[in-house]
Amino acid sequence: MPDTLTPPDDYRGLEAVTRLSRDLKKAAQTLSPDEARYLVDAYYQMQGDRIRSMNQVRALTESEEPHQTLTWLADNAGVLERSIAGALDAYSKASVVGQWARSICGIGPVIAAGLLAHIDITKAPTAGHIWRFAGLDPTVSWEKGKKRPWNASLKTLCWKIGESFVKVSTNDDDIYGHLYVGRKAFEQQRNDRGDLADQAAAKLVKFKIGKGTDARKAYEAGKLPPAHVHARAKRWAVKLFLAHYQAVAYRDHFGTEAPKPYILTREGGHAHEIAVPHWPF
Repeated sequence: MPDTLTPPDDYRGLEAVTRLSRDLKKAAQTLSPDEARYLVDAYYQMQGDRIRSMNQVRALTESEEPHQTLTWLADNAGVLERSIAGALDAYSKASVVGQWARSICGIGPVIAAGLLAHIDITKAPTAGHIWRFAGLDPTVSWEKGKKRPWNASLKTLCWKIGESFVKVSTNDDDIYGHLYVGRKAFEQQRNDRGDLADQAAAKLVKFKIGKGTDARKAYEAGKLPPAHVHARAKRWAVKLFLAHYQAVAYRDHFGTEAPKPYILTREGGHAHEIAVPHWPF
């Protein structure tokens, strides 16, 4: 008996069978929010499974162990992953809001589809409503025994958005990644001056931080560690993007401008609004 299982030839045609046809892509434009949310979650789950499978294949290759079946599974998982991405591509292209989101460097069809599926603009008259729903309002906490006060999937999606902005921050076409870099420098200046000492103290009270760690040493010195400063700047950039997203979605749905402000920043003692990029779209 062979050490590995060889998939029958019929299975090798799986890509042709599962590839989305033009008719199915057209149908994807009218997905319901529930269906789109399911597909976004399925996409990221399949992506994670494929990456884990390929890591296993890589490890087995290095040890010269058979891995043909794992390779086959990973390849076909990739086929389904691409098919779902095709559906979400059509879904996110079908609306002005989705098109605007995709015009932003770092926001692809899957993330744009996730935002469309999770955010109901009729329930978000201000950007703050979206921030709270996404778990980005620091005044909201999850109390023991209570229902989670934010949407876990949207919060994860926003984390992915932040990571994407960091990755594209050196791209000439980037917008929010550059803003992240500028904000990080601003936050670092505040941290160096000791302006965030109260937040460092609060962190020690609220969380158990390992003794002897660099993070604890920083907090005890009244400073935020580098990872905390990075997270603050990244979160700020994501919240700005969501504020702009809310403004675009509000204008598209209601036909009027969203209530101000979006996000105001102060320079030279004067407050000014950061305009929505690529808008009117």
